[in-house]
Amino acid sequence: MNAAEDRIWTVPNLLSALRLLGVPVFLWLVLGPHADGWAIALLALAGFSDWLDGKLARAWNQISRLGRLIDPLADRLYILATLIGLVLRGAVPWWLALAVPLRDVLLLWMPPVLRRHGYGPALPVHFLGKAGTAALMYAFPLLFLASHEGWYAEIAAIFGWAFAIWGTGLYWWAGVLYVVQVRQLTKG
Repeated sequence: MNAAEDRIWTVPNLLSALRLLGVPVFLWLVLGPHADGWAIALLALAGFSDWLDGKLARAWNQISRLGRLIDPLADRLYILATLIGLVLRGAVPWWLALAVPLRDVLLLWMPPVLRRHGYGPALPVHFLGKAGTAALMYAFPLLFLASHEGWYAEIAAIFGWAFAIWGTGLYWWAGVLYVVQVRQLTKG
């Protein structure tokens, strides 16, 4: 690992840290004052900053060990917070709120196994995992909009559920690929 990867103060890391700070704000907006417009705007901003921090990290050569940890952590916390908020507000069913984080729970065995075999704490993020996360980040604001009354609710529901189903499927498919990768790395 080179010194550049040990950097903490980078623009992509700042964006990921701001995304982490937005998680409790999002939950408060959804569950406290029911400021749905602001909550959806914050969720959209988080999705955009997730894309932007990765783009900047690669373009400015600011990929870091910290970034590889806090970026996916921010993604997962936003997904979990959004699911909690949407379930408690009645916008999505419990099965969806359980299906998505269950994949991560089932993969908790991987970091210790990878470390024991001399690999990093995590595998590089697979494209399918990124695609699944992106689809879920599109799905949540749409499903939130679908829970409202208005001309846009039915359209938001159609697209929101399409993204939610595809996102959940891709998210799980990526999880299966991670298991296969770990098994291949640790054989022998």
